[in-house]
Amino acid sequence: MLKEIEVRTSSRVEVVDITSQVEGVLKESKVKEGLLCLYVPHTTAGVFINENADPSVRRDIIKELNKVIPFDDGYTHLEGNAAAHIKSSLMGASECIPVNGGRLLLGTWQGVYFGEFDGPRRRRVLVKIIEG
Repeated sequence: MLKEIEVRTSSRVEVVDITSQVEGVLKESKVKEGLLCLYVPHTTAGVFINENADPSVRRDIIKELNKVIPFDDGYTHLEGNAAAHIKSSLMGASECIPVNGGRLLLGTWQGVYFGEFDGPRRRRVLVKIIEG
């Protein structure tokens, strides 16, 4: 089963909690045991797992990424979005999460996040569920 989640971003750099959409795809699949894989087919965006109990964590992630990888730093990439490519590479384009009892096996405080590094844009996250 392959499904697509659409993510619309409104900022240049943004972290969007997509946990509920991912859980919705899993519920729709009716798969009880297996592996759920997420893939972002964009070179200036990513997907990652982190704490979702405190929204300040998202702000801190953005703050530090922007500090370590500034928008303008003498990059040679002609499109002007080299920082977004670097951030995407660091955060990663995929995640795999075990499924047990029809639920994602995320830790108590974990959530699934889409990272936008060259927005605002309309983006896609591909969700593949492997039963087994």
